[in-house]
Amino acid sequence: MTAVRQMTYQPVGRGAGTVETLTFGHLRELNDGGTQRADFHVLAMVDSGQGSVTVDFAEHPLRKRTVVWVPPGAVHRWDDLAGVAGHVVLFVATAPVTRATREFVASPDRAARWSIPDADWPFVDAARNHLLLEVSAAPGDPSLELREILLSALIARLRPPQGQEVAVNPTFRRFRSSVETNFREHHDAGYYARTLGYAPRTLSRAVKHATGRTAKAFIVERIVLEAKRLLAHDRLTAASCAARLGFPDASNFSVFFKQATGMRPGAWQATVSGT
Repeated sequence: MTAVRQMTYQPVGRGAGTVETLTFGHLRELNDGGTQRADFHVLAMVDSGQGSVTVDFAEHPLRKRTVVWVPPGAVHRWDDLAGVAGHVVLFVATAPVTRATREFVASPDRAARWSIPDADWPFVDAARNHLLLEVSAAPGDPSLELREILLSALIARLRPPQGQEVAVNPTFRRFRSSVETNFREHHDAGYYARTLGYAPRTLSRAVKHATGRTAKAFIVERIVLEAKRLLAHDRLTAASCAARLGFPDASNFSVFFKQATGMRPGAWQATVSGT
């Protein structure tokens, strides 16, 4: 396991834009086959060819008219890109300008990969091409603001998969956002119920309807994902993971991790050390 490369959003060219684009050809030139973690969103659209990308330990095939969305903090690696053609859009979380697209970008429930239906492709392609045209605009044009507007249009046209219950459930949306902010310090579902002002049963029902999981299971799943990132890519010890994730000691963290995954942290780390 090579060390994960931390990438920070650093736009090139005119001004400090919040949206940038590159082709898969350019991505191949930049890609060294290593594992990466970015502090920005990576949205890739495949026009043709085949390849793969691994996002948080799950491998996803790249095919014609597929989309891959890698959120900030997700550990990912591009593989077999030799024949892949398309574009990659890089943007910061605040770039979308509509309320709906900003809420969606903030959601941790997006699919990592999905296919665009044939009927939707002309609209997606047009939205993508308009964004690419604005990115190539001459210096001095009001392209930075237009990039954000056109990014929002592209996201809306992509129709990323998301459960309808999630979209219409404000209680769950508030819970999900709070977990994302506080899961390193607070592991108890009761904390989130109190903080958000809900009765525990109300919160539990909302999470169950939206995800099919209990509130506690949702929290555990988020902690386990972060623990796996730290163990596999940052190569931290159980003691260091415990400190990062709010456990009193390594023993307590190890028991938690084994209950959730069936393996001790060190044993799980060894299974991925050669990937």
